[in-house]
Amino acid sequence: MLQTALDRLKIKGKSLLPIVQGGMGVGVSAHRLAGSVAALDAFGTISSVDLRRHHPDLMVKTGKSRDRALIDSANLEALDREVKAARALAGGRGMIGVNIMRAVSEYASYVRQACESGADAVVVGAGLPLDLPELTSNFSKVAIIPILSDVRGIGLVLKKWMRKQRLPDAIVIENPKYAAGHLGAPTPEGLNNPNFAFPHVLEGTRQLFKDMGLESENIPLIAAGGVNSHEQVRLLMGMGADAVQLGSAFAVTEEGDAHPNFKKVLVEARPEDIVTFMSVAGLPARAVRTPWLASYLAREEKLQRAAKQRPCTVGFDCLVSCGLRDGIAKHGQFCIDTRLAFALAGDIERGLFFRGSEKLPFGNAIRSARELIDYLLNGVKPVLNIVQYPTVRAAESALVPA
Repeated sequence: MLQTALDRLKIKGKSLLPIVQGGMGVGVSAHRLAGSVAALDAFGTISSVDLRRHHPDLMVKTGKSRDRALIDSANLEALDREVKAARALAGGRGMIGVNIMRAVSEYASYVRQACESGADAVVVGAGLPLDLPELTSNFSKVAIIPILSDVRGIGLVLKKWMRKQRLPDAIVIENPKYAAGHLGAPTPEGLNNPNFAFPHVLEGTRQLFKDMGLESENIPLIAAGGVNSHEQVRLLMGMGADAVQLGSAFAVTEEGDAHPNFKKVLVEARPEDIVTFMSVAGLPARAVRTPWLASYLAREEKLQRAAKQRPCTVGFDCLVSCGLRDGIAKHGQFCIDTRLAFALAGDIERGLFFRGSEKLPFGNAIRSARELIDYLLNGVKPVLNIVQYPTVRAAESALVPA
């Protein structure tokens, strides 16, 4: 097992290495990644979104169906399979969490299924999970962990949960300035708000615990967003974080559940390739400017002007509020499930590839989760070989007429 001089992360009676692998959907963090991370004595996370795409029999069952109940049922079955497979792979070590977006319509069903399937924790972002204590009230052994970005949001959740005699078992503090995927700010312009800075939020949250009489509860704080080095891990833990969470760096590990092309897109992205835009979920999002995204952004204003209500194009309402389906002009105008599914399958030209803004720990090398965790905790960096493969830029040039 990996060892470190850094303090361990204590959640729900478990003692873990202070590394959390973030949830990434559609299907980027499923049982293989989460179980492998947990087997190393850290915290692995399955993303609950549309997991049927990892199960050919469930895809055959749902096919091109527009039956929302059938698709939702298949996704719950897939989540059950993934949690159980991750637990088997972990062999009783670490923790297996399930990340669930508050913004999805089947949020409550996913929470219940994760608990029933044996997840150690439920992690909720993309909205305030004010009802999470009620949804998990019959599962006292399951840790509940909100993802929040500022002291104000943390205070609101704490006050609401305390009225229900419940406290978070940990809090993920995600800085939207650096994170991937859906970001915890109302607009892209708000991502640079100084209230999201780690020193401000960590210090402010510790003071909030004192003011609310919660200091003795020792609620762990997990810093997320832009973490990419051993030195940064030590710095954040010195500021008061109990652990760090990483997404993109784990997505490109050998154990990551997405197609090899997905990993290649992420590791090859230059700083100028990474863009922020409005998602259909009504939140800013950060991803790699691949051919589809470049084409969409060029047409975004025109599509937003023409926004109108329309039937869901994939047969199930994956989001409570969808800019495309509901005709919300200020939100994104594309089917996010379809685009993320293309990315999962390695379709460079048509996929949406979420990625954080900062450099990856091993550059363009794809290495193991064990090597990543060892580097983050102990500064041990493996000998890296340069990997040669088709790049995002090569795919883009192929679309330009000669």
